[in-house]
Amino acid sequence: MNPLFITASGALAAAGAIAYGAVHPRSQLFGRTICRTNSPRKLAITFDDGPNPAITPKLLDLLERYNAKATFFLIGRYVRECPELVKEIIARGHTVGNHTETHPYLLWLAPTQVRVELRLCHNAICNALGSPPKWFRPPFGMRNPWVIPAARELGYRTVMWTLIPGDWQEKPVEWLIPRMQPIADHAQRGLGNGSHPAAGMGDVLCLHDGTHRQINGDRSRTLAALEHWLPRWRDLGVEFVTIGEAVSTPAL
Repeated sequence: MNPLFITASGALAAAGAIAYGAVHPRSQLFGRTICRTNSPRKLAITFDDGPNPAITPKLLDLLERYNAKATFFLIGRYVRECPELVKEIIARGHTVGNHTETHPYLLWLAPTQVRVELRLCHNAICNALGSPPKWFRPPFGMRNPWVIPAARELGYRTVMWTLIPGDWQEKPVEWLIPRMQPIADHAQRGLGNGSHPAAGMGDVLCLHDGTHRQINGDRSRTLAALEHWLPRWRDLGVEFVTIGEAVSTPAL
């Protein structure tokens, strides 16, 4: 076999592995992440790109209606604009996490730049709440070899997802609702006969209550889709938990 072909094939395989490690939500290549809950009964609903004065308060009211707890991954520059809204998220029993200062593609940033993005958001949340968050989600889910270590330096665990239905897209709610059907399917299988795709584990759902391009972005479709699904998931016996509750060991 041509040695040049072997070299090229090896390079392509390495590039494929790196790409998988950088973007696949369940990859552990560049560091350990959380991408499932520890029980098929637990659903961790997460929201990225807030806080958003146009949607987050309405979302908090909707979640409260169904006694649903969630995790909000916040952009630092929006935290500085809306510190009272961040306090309200916590007061309602939810959890917040770091989603960087400006929502860049961390994949392309040097280690120092990554640390600056995380540190600025970390400081914004600390200033708003008086205490640091424990959770981090990389924008676009993209990682490189120094993203997760940089998060660990601040005491964070990195959170990915099992389902990201694409609620940021300019599509009608009738398009979005079916894309959230896998949550119900997994819950029925897991709670029914134990044949959940990852035995004994549940889902982490990634939605968006804001937009990274501007504050007050329109996420009304996300709100409407949750209005559809929350009562249906509840009726299936799903428990809505924060990411901390999603991975905690039940008391004996």
